[in-house]
Parts: sequence; structure tokens; C-alpha cells
Amino acid sequence: MVDQPVVPVSRLLDERGLGSFQIVLIIWSLLLVLIDGYDIAAIAFAAPHLVKAWGISPKGLGPVFSASLVGILFGSALFGFIGDRYGRKVALIAANIVFGIFTLAAAWATNLDQMFWLRLLAGLGIGGVIPNVVAINAESAPRRLRATLAIIAVGFVPLGGAIPGFVAAALVPSHGWQIIFLIGGIAPIVLGIAAIFGLPESIKFMALNEAHRGKMEKLVAAISPGTAVPANARFVIEDEKQQFAGFNPKYLFGQGLALITPLLWLLFALNLMGYFFLISWTPTLMTAAKLPPTAVALAGASLQIGGTVGALVLCWWLQKHRFFAVAIMFVLAVPAVGAIGFAGLTSQTALLIATFVAGFLVLGIQSGINVIGALVYPTSLRANGSGWELGIGRIGSIVGPILGGLFVGMSVEKLYMWSALPFLAGAVVCFAIHKLNTDRLAKHPELKDAQ
Repeated sequence: MVDQPVVPVSRLLDERGLGSFQIVLIIWSLLLVLIDGYDIAAIAFAAPHLVKAWGISPKGLGPVFSASLVGILFGSALFGFIGDRYGRKVALIAANIVFGIFTLAAAWATNLDQMFWLRLLAGLGIGGVIPNVVAINAESAPRRLRATLAIIAVGFVPLGGAIPGFVAAALVPSHGWQIIFLIGGIAPIVLGIAAIFGLPESIKFMALNEAHRGKMEKLVAAISPGTAVPANARFVIEDEKQQFAGFNPKYLFGQGLALITPLLWLLFALNLMGYFFLISWTPTLMTAAKLPPTAVALAGASLQIGGTVGALVLCWWLQKHRFFAVAIMFVLAVPAVGAIGFAGLTSQTALLIATFVAGFLVLGIQSGINVIGALVYPTSLRANGSGWELGIGRIGSIVGPILGGLFVGMSVEKLYMWSALPFLAGAVVCFAIHKLNTDRLAKHPELKDAQ
């Protein structure tokens, strides 16, 4: 009996290194996450204008801030499943069209109830982007760049979140708050349609699915022109020893992950609790503190820009030290977040510096854990694992803005000091994950190459 020839996909990627496929993919990913970040943050920058236009109390905004996050809770898991079952490309296209339609409709909302439901439905699609962008980049990169390229891709989510701040400052005075949602709705629909023709699929996903055989043969020829693919060859991901047919949530607890998976969910919840408090309430709180509208918009944008800079500057460090590096960032985030309220009472310059530093750490943490959390799972589970992390973690993101609404009336400086507590707890949890994952890889060294 003649053994079936195999094509080692991971070795080919490692030998080729960074090539045109990865560059095209990262460009597409940046476009996808920019508009995803825009739509996540859009409601925060529209909120001060809704308060004025609709004559409502800021306290009534809590449920609206959390509405898209409830949608993201379910959308992350739903589109994670779609990504693992039908492909990362299919999931990303569908997610963009879904949240584009409902964000566009929000431009015609006339009250908080309508805005709540439209943001909730938009959240379903918003939640599908990050898990699949992480998976598609990590699975198409050489091992030495696996985490780095994925962190660079999702690191632009905060930069996208800064764009509505500039839109609010430059266009809302002349076009009204609706312009924020018009841009946020049209862009993902156009991008989703364009992605049908231009977005590549994950290399390792295609390797695991025979339906993509023709595309894989062409790709191998492009990656390694001297490699001949026999007609009956089998594509293998040789550095991932265990794959799963179908999906069952119990798979997320195998391979030594029984404690790591729930701790990852808790870690996401803690960081997202603080993260979404910051991006949801900072514009409204600074408006209440009598800061000029332009300064308020720039402070919110500074948070987001700091997050992108943090992800890009620290990506190599995060690639090397993984959970240990993130734990250090959690520790530093505690005083950085606590200082925002005092800075807002000092000067506009101090506020912009404080929000930039806080964003650098908090949103940089989120970009890091989006990737290194997903990499603990094999290819056949990666989008699902990432989706469940983000989905369950959204419980924290829902709680953060709601708690902010309950504590409106407390002094701004005290409010930001209290909001630093989730990051202190996150540091403890992240150190625990670092220790557990280190022990896991020591017992099962064959899993290390997959990360």
C-alpha cells in the first residue's frame, strides 16, 4: 500500500516568510477592523448630541450604550461558529453587511427605544469581525509572525474608534448627529460587497477543507513555485496535532484548557468592563464637566489612538512574552485610568495625555488578548474559541456602561478611580493564566508550535 503524499502547510509558510498574500490580507484586515472600531464607538460620540436633540437625561443612555454589546455577546459566538464551519471570509462578509444595514438605519432613529434595538442588532455583526480577523491572519502567517500580524490587524480597531470623534468635531455641527451613522452604515456594506471579490481566505482553513483544494494548489504554487502538489496529496497542518470535526463547547476545555478557558473569559470580561466604560462615558462625562465640545471629541479620539499605538508599539513584546506581558500592562493601567478624572479638571492638554496613556494600555491589552487568547486553540477551534472569549467577555462590556450610568453624579475624579478596579483584578487573573499556560506547554510541548 502506497502512503498518501502530504503537503506540510505550516512548513511552507515558515519557509516563505512574509509575502504578497499576507500583505494583501493585512490590508483587507485593516479596512475591516477600522470600520468595526468605528461602529463600536459611534454611539459614544453621538450620545452628547442625542441628549441635546432629544431632551433626555444622560442616565438614560446606559442601556443604549450596552445594546450593541449585548448583540456582540451573541454575534461573537455566532460568527465564530460560521467562521469555523463555512470560512473566515464568509463570516466577515456577512458580519459587515449585517452591522452596516442596522447602523445605517440608526441615522433615522427618533427615540431611545429605536436606537436601543438598532444598536443591539448591529452588535450581532460587529461581534463577528474580530474573531475571524484574528483567525484569518494567525492561520496565514509564518510562525514567527503569527501573533504579530494578528495583533497589528486588530490593533487598528481603536484607531477606527477614533474616527467618529473627528466626524463629531468636524461634521456634526453642520450635518447633525445622523452623519455619524450614515458613514458607519454605508462603509461596511460597500466593504462587504468588495470583499466578495478581493478578500483572501485563511490558508489553514482552506487546508482543512477539501472544497478549497483548487485554491490551495494555486496558493502553494504562488508561495513555493518549486513545490509540486500531487493530484492525491493531502494538505496537513503538521504543527497542530489535534483537530476537531464539528464543534462542541466541551472542546474548549480539552488539551489542558479546563481552567485556562474560563479564566480567559473572566479576563476578557474584566478588561472589556473597564474598556467600554472609558469609550462609552468619557465624552458624556467630560461634557458634563463643562469642557468644550471639541476638547471632548478629541479626548475620546485620544483614547482610541493611544490604543492603536499601544498595540503596534508592543506587538513584538506581546509576541514574545504573551500573557506575562499583558499582566504587566494591566498593572500599569490601574494608575493610568485613575488619573483621567484629575487630568480632566487640570487642563485640556493633561486630559489628552492621560486619555492617550490609558488607551495605550487598556486598548493595547484588548488587542493583545484578542490574539494570544485565540492562539491557545487549534485552527479547527480558533474562531469559535476567540468568539466565545469575546462573547462571554461582553458581559463585562455590558456591565461597564450600565454601572457608569448608575454612578453618574459622583465626582468625575472618583468615578475614574473606581473604574480602575477591573484592571487590578485583571492583572491577578492574567498572571494566573500565564502560570497555567506555561505549565500546560511544559507538559504538552507539542502544543507550543501551534501558538
